[in-house]
Amino acid sequence: MPDPIQAGLWGAFAASALVLGAIAALTLRVPRRFVALVMAFGAGALVSALAFDLADDAFRVGGTLIFGVGLAIGAVVYYAGDKLIDRMGGKGAAEGPTNGPAIVLGVLLDGIPESLVLGATLIGGAGISPSFLAAVAVSNLPEGMAGTRDLIDEGHRPRWVIGLWLGVAIVSGLAAAIGNAVLSDIGSKPLAFSQSFAAGAILTMLANTMFPEAFENGGDRVGLATALGFAAAFLLSRT
Repeated sequence: MPDPIQAGLWGAFAASALVLGAIAALTLRVPRRFVALVMAFGAGALVSALAFDLADDAFRVGGTLIFGVGLAIGAVVYYAGDKLIDRMGGKGAAEGPTNGPAIVLGVLLDGIPESLVLGATLIGGAGISPSFLAAVAVSNLPEGMAGTRDLIDEGHRPRWVIGLWLGVAIVSGLAAAIGNAVLSDIGSKPLAFSQSFAAGAILTMLANTMFPEAFENGGDRVGLATALGFAAAFLLSRT
């Protein structure tokens, strides 16, 4: 199987957790505290994955300058996108203009760098990074649950919401396939830049979005869930 196809399937698989989260939100009465704890677990797993899978590889291959510039640009790009989401009403409640597009933009802003890196991990015949794959999938689950609740509260139909998340999963799969096809031909330095860019974007997303939301709904227990997620992803990367 060609690597881009395999990478695309892995990217879609990781993003399919968004669909599972949506189904859970539509069929089960999952307490917001539980969603917050799952979100904190996923955030901890992402911290481990970006530190030991992304940042470490990017620094080792690209050096200080490429790593630092890529990390900074990734952080700034996510920050600018987050500001755009604020202007679209992405933080607001159900009243007023719909914030559905803002929610989807936020998920894509998180997911595209993750999917590109997932695809890049298969370059040169290397296997998929199990720790990074697990971290992305686990972090997507509560995003699908929380986002679905917001969309339903705005009046969107369940079938429309499921279709929306399926579309996001397809886009993520395409991003992983493109990451594998394009990054395999650009050399090790640009690949290191791409990894550090993704690390900066994901880290900014964690600080701006996942950690505050998890703490707001889950209380101080999210610290324990975050540590557990970090440990699980770290141990998975060492097996």
